[in-house]
Amino acid sequence: MTESKKKVAAIQMASGPNVSANLLEAERLVSEAVENGAGLVVLPENFAFMGKQESELCTIREAAGDGPLQEFLSQLAKRYNIWVVGGTIPLEAHDNSKVRAACLVFNEEGEQVGRYDKIHLFDVNLIEANEHYEESETIESGQKPVVLDTPFGKIGLAVCYDLRFPELFRSLMDQGMGIACMPSAFTAITGKAHWETLVRARAIENLTYFIAAAQGGFHISGRETHGHSMIVDPWGTILAQVPRGTGSVCSALDLDYLKTTRRNFPTIDHRRLYCK
Repeated sequence: MTESKKKVAAIQMASGPNVSANLLEAERLVSEAVENGAGLVVLPENFAFMGKQESELCTIREAAGDGPLQEFLSQLAKRYNIWVVGGTIPLEAHDNSKVRAACLVFNEEGEQVGRYDKIHLFDVNLIEANEHYEESETIESGQKPVVLDTPFGKIGLAVCYDLRFPELFRSLMDQGMGIACMPSAFTAITGKAHWETLVRARAIENLTYFIAAAQGGFHISGRETHGHSMIVDPWGTILAQVPRGTGSVCSALDLDYLKTTRRNFPTIDHRRLYCK
């Protein structure tokens, strides 16, 4: 692998209800990241579609292994000769009235090599903004943490609200994760309060690199997302960040630094309490 191929990127978007327009924008930003040397690119949650209601995701639901969004991600990876962590797309669920928020990973040959279904669903009331979210009405929860071997190291997958559950990241770290990849669409209010703190905390706790790709802007539903996509190192240092709007951030990963940090500051080995 060349030095440039050790670079990774997070893509930030402000997706709307026009799928074709969103895909064009996603490819434009991926192309920008590749020009900057990225060999692994992470797209944000719901990169292809954000409508007025969460339930509208069902209108673009695809069967696993067959559909235009999956084909787009496959061709994107193959065309640019990169690994793609494909944000989330809606795939068929066991409940026909719902979808799985699936994060698919494609290698440089365009082959799907991994899938993670969002486990923790955002069912909350934000009194301050008079906003109510109940993802469980439309999304069927996944059950299994996922870690994949890649040329960049072992990547662990998580999505948005998962960030608030440190036990998930402990599970990923116990499976060998050295790089966390997390598509997201944090709200403006929760993002301002907690986004950077939680991203950096998860990186520090698990001594892992963290690639957080977010939605950032205003959406047709009236929702505002926080943005601030970032790449963080195992010491919690922000290596690159996009504040607001669309864009991409790119940074090199140093796996030797990861190993050295874990060896010299072995908090992972010092654990005394384990969850069953």
